[in-house]
Formats: sequence, C-alpha cells, structure tokens
Amino acid sequence: MKLQAMKKLFIGLFASFTMLAGSTSYGQEPLITNVDGRTSLTLNGVWKYIVDPYQSGYYDYRRDVRDQQQKPSTSESLFLGYKPQNPSDRVEYDFDKADNILVPRDWNSQFEKLFYYEGSVWYYKKFDYPDVKEGNRQFLYFGAANYEADVYLNGKKLGKHIGGFTPFNFEVTGKLKPEGNFVIVKVDNTRGLEKVPTINTDWWNYGGLTRDVKILDVAGTFIQDYYIQLGKDKNQIEVSLVLNGNGKANQSVLIEIPEAKIKATVNTDGEGKGKALINAKNLNLWSPENPFLYEVKLTLNNNVITEKIGFRTLQVQGTEILVNGKPQFLRGICIHEENGVRGGRAFSRDDARMLLGWAKELGCNFVRLAHYPHNENMTRVADELGIMVWSEVPVYWTIQWKNEETYKNASHQLTDMITRDKNRASVIVWSMANETPVSPERTEFLKKMITEARQLDQIRLVSAALERHTKPGTQNTQIIQDPMQEFVDIIAFNQYIGWYDGLPEKARTAVFDIQFNKPVIISEFGGGALQGYHGEKNVLWTEEFQEDLYKETLPMLEKIPQLRGMTPWILADFRSPRRLLPDIQDGWNRKGLIAPTGEKKKAFYVLKDYYAKKKAAYENK
Repeated sequence: MKLQAMKKLFIGLFASFTMLAGSTSYGQEPLITNVDGRTSLTLNGVWKYIVDPYQSGYYDYRRDVRDQQQKPSTSESLFLGYKPQNPSDRVEYDFDKADNILVPRDWNSQFEKLFYYEGSVWYYKKFDYPDVKEGNRQFLYFGAANYEADVYLNGKKLGKHIGGFTPFNFEVTGKLKPEGNFVIVKVDNTRGLEKVPTINTDWWNYGGLTRDVKILDVAGTFIQDYYIQLGKDKNQIEVSLVLNGNGKANQSVLIEIPEAKIKATVNTDGEGKGKALINAKNLNLWSPENPFLYEVKLTLNNNVITEKIGFRTLQVQGTEILVNGKPQFLRGICIHEENGVRGGRAFSRDDARMLLGWAKELGCNFVRLAHYPHNENMTRVADELGIMVWSEVPVYWTIQWKNEETYKNASHQLTDMITRDKNRASVIVWSMANETPVSPERTEFLKKMITEARQLDQIRLVSAALERHTKPGTQNTQIIQDPMQEFVDIIAFNQYIGWYDGLPEKARTAVFDIQFNKPVIISEFGGGALQGYHGEKNVLWTEEFQEDLYKETLPMLEKIPQLRGMTPWILADFRSPRRLLPDIQDGWNRKGLIAPTGEKKKAFYVLKDYYAKKKAAYENK
C-alpha cells in the first residue's frame, strides 16, 4: 500500500457507537436490485486479512475510537503498515505481509485457527478501475457481510452496515482512480443480546464477507429498483419502479417482454417513481410443474436492464393455498445456508444447485430457507427449478422485544429481503420469526413487521413459525396458543412429538385442535440420526429411530384437516456449537436427511415416498 494512502486511512473514521442511533446505523444508500443484470467489476477472489480480536485498528488503548482523538500521528501510525517518521511510534499491521483469504467465503471454514472465532477481521483488496465512462456512477456492492461491516475506500469511510444476511451498497462515484484503489472492510461477527439474531441461536455463526462483492457501474440517472409481477388478476402485470439521479423526474421507462409481445411505457413523477398496469393475456404462467421465465427488458435513455422473471398468481382461499388458481400441497424441507460437504456457508450457484437439487430429488416443490435470508443464488435457482420458497428474517427465539433499535434492525432486514427478492416467482411466503415465546411486547413487534411486509408486498403470503403446546387437561391434544394466528395468512408451527416430546409412538394418539380456518404448514418436525449408525428402531440416534419417527409422524399430521404442507427439519446435517454429544453430534445438528458425506439416511426415502403419493393425489384434483 502506498505511504500517502496509509497516512489518510483513518482520518475519516466514524464512531461505531454513535452510528447506532437512527437510520444512519444502517448507513448505506437505497438498495440497488438485480445487480446481476448490470455492468459490474467483481471484487471476488483473493483478499488479504488481519485478525483483530481487540479491534486495535479501530480503538486506542483507552477504548476511544481513533478518529475522535484528533491525534492524526497516533491514529495513522497504529494501523496497517504505515511506516511512521518517528521510530517510537508502534507499527503493528501490514496488509502486504498478511495472509490471503477467499471472498465470498466465511473465515471459519477456511482456517482452523478461526473455526470458533467471533470478533473483528480486517479485509483488504487492491484493484484498478481504468474505464470510467464520463457521466456514469459507481457503487460498491456487498451481497452480505456477517454481522457488522465498516467499509472504507481509498482511506475514506463510506459507512457501516448492520445485519449479516442482506445486501448493501455505497456510492463511490468520483472516488475511484484508474490504478491503485483499495477497499478495507472491518467485519465483526460478535453476537449481542440486542442484535437480530440475538446471542442465542442454533446454527454456526459464520463470519466474513460471505457473498459477492462488486463495483456496479450505472448511468447518471438509472433504474434503481422495480417490481414487475402479476397481482391477483392473471391478465394484468403490476409495475412500479424507482429512478435514481438528478434527471429522475418526468422520465419514460420502456418495459418489454418480447416473448409475450408486450411493450409498454411507465412515466415517473417528480420524485422519479412510476406505476402502471400492463395488460397481459395468455401468459405462460410459472408453477412448480412449469417454471417458465420470461426475459424482461427495462430501458431508460438507451440504458437497458434485463432479467428473467416468472409470472404467477398467489392467494389463500379458506384453507387452500392457490397458485394460478390451483390448490397446492407444499411438499417442503427446511434448509440452512451451509454446504456441509465442502464446509462453511453456501454462497455460489453450484451450492444452490446442490442443495435445491437434493430437495428436488426428495420430491419437494417447496423449501423453507431458515432462519435468515439466504443468498440470491438460492432464490434465482429456485425460480429456474420450480421450487416455491419460504424466506425468513432472523427474528429467532428471544430477541429484545422492547428495544427500539432491535426493531429497526429487524425492520431493515425485512425491507432488504423483500426489496431484493420481490421479483422472484418462487418466493411465496415472507416469514417474520421462528419459535418466539408469546408476550404482549413480542406480539406487537411482529404485528408491526407484518404491517410493513404487506405495505412492501401486497401479494405474497405472510407467516411465522410458531410453537405448539399440549392443551391443559388433556393427554395429547395439541394446540397453538398464539395470537399471531389471527394476523398471518398461513398458520405454521414447529412440533417435535417423538423427539423432544416423548417417543415416536406418542404420535399415534396425538390430535391437533386448530381454531382458525386457514391453511396449516408444519414448519418443523424430525429427529436426529448419525448416518451409518444402525440398530433397532427404539435406539436413539440410529437411522432406524429417525426412520420410525417419520413413519409415525406423517400419519399423525395427515389427521389435520387444514394441512396444506410441511417442511421437516432438515435437509442436511449442519454445524451448531450447541450440539456437543461426543461421537454422535460432534458439533453437528444431526436432524438432517443427508449426512455431510452426501449420503442419504433411511428417513429420506420415507419422506420421498410420502411426497410422491401427495404429488399424485394433488395432480388428480
């Protein structure tokens, strides 16, 4: 790194704690969507990294943020390889001598020394940008960084992002040079009680730049965001869009879908926003059986964006979930964003094809992406494969319901999730939460989130994974004592009869008392098994025990009149620090139907057979 650049590096630091109030705590420009359809320079690949558990590059020995001290010589000399004039100044960092790390990837699965690490890591990347088109604008885009990211370009701070699973971008127009640019990101995955998710989870806290990083290049005035989907009328496409730039007012955007012979114009108002309804008869509708995607073109001042978009209708009618007016049984499975075979976070299109390919082999037409928004490859591949999607924000277990900043955090993650994926035909459910204990504060928290979700997307269904309980005074009558049932479109709940509650034969006498005339999805059930461990069906952790649990559970669930789907827990074994049993768990949640070797357990085939029968039954409706 050049001496001059190093001298400027931390003059622009912002105080992290002062940024935690108000909207600046999530301080990036409004999200740019469909980044794959835009001109870009990838920054994926080899970066440099420095582990900084005490955040010495950010704070001094008195835990003051360095740039607030107004002592440039101290601030500059303590960080990242600047060679000071005063030999008494300490030099403790040098990216040129640092080790390499791959992006996108988590740090835990790349280095044994970072396997359990929670804290700060500094990322560094050099790049050139020689071809800046006059009048164009550039944005630095991150698919995600877990969990907090402080972002710097060429020694100046761009901002901070909070939340580990949603994208963000910063404008860098006028800040790039033909040669010698560098990005530095401090990524901190430290858990906290006030965060979303909170300190207590049941999955691995993978840290790092876990998704794509790129420089987007757009026109001076460009289409920042748009929504192009069918409403409830299969013959009418709803369009809304937002322009960004000084020339955004009173513009005309051309919408073309050549294969459907559609060409229409959307005019923007003084704020650069436009809405329209486009007549579209005889569309080839997207469905799990026919995952047809149209090429959609948007043109503004000769600048063209293209995207593959499917069109389908979606609604709930009584206890039925209707896609294109046809009742659906959601043959699902839960999935964590983890490639257990390779290790670490799933991030690539190949990862998505492996995970969703397994789901297809199982007979699924539906997946629950638990317990946070997965990477964009998952929803785009789901579009291509014809797999419907439940997408969820990490409002998980016991977060701080009374904390205003916690709510803002959850709300921003919800907004970013919907903004990114609102044009994916595969996404049919936005989930607000998982297994949250009932309280007045929690219910009000989730009601506000549902209101926001419906303001952002009036078509897709809203749900949350609730909990079930045994009805007092009964031996085995199961009820859902949760006021959220009134506000969701689909009643979904997790149940573990035969695993956490009794043995599998308890399922034979269980009955469910559902008080609402709404579709029901069993969002979790299952039990653990170590692949290759065999024995009698009453021996815990054997494949035979898990197999028997599925055989007892499925008939029990079939007794629920409103049952319209399920997502058993879970497709594949995944890492969790909570799962410590030696020689069985060894840091893995073993409820998967597929082992880290890729081998399928016996219960896989029980569920596959059940789904084949359900598919045939619904095809004959």
